[in-house]
Amino acid sequence: MRTVNVHAAKTQLSQLLEEVEKGGEITIARAGKPVARLVPLPVERPKTRPLGILRGKVWIDPTWDPVASDPDVLKAFEESNWLPIEEPKAGDS
Repeated sequence: MRTVNVHAAKTQLSQLLEEVEKGGEITIARAGKPVARLVPLPVERPKTRPLGILRGKVWIDPTWDPVASDPDVLKAFEESNWLPIEEPKAGDS
C-alpha cells in the first residue's frame, strides 16, 4: 500500500487510478496523517433470476399455433430468408 499527499493525489490522479485498477491501494494523507484510501471496487456479478417465477401465472392454449392460424403468416414465414438454412458440410453430423 502506497501513501501520497493530497497535492500528489490531485496531480497524479490518473496514474493512481491505473494503479488501483491493477489491484493496488493508495492512502491519501494530509500533513502526514491518512485521510482517505483509494481501493478497487468489487466486481459486481449480475443478479440471477429464479427459474419458474411465472409458473402458474401464465397460460398458453396448447392448440394455439400463430403460424398455422393464418395462411398469410405461414406463407410469409416459409418464403422468408431471415434465417438462411446452411447446407451441412461434408463430415458434419
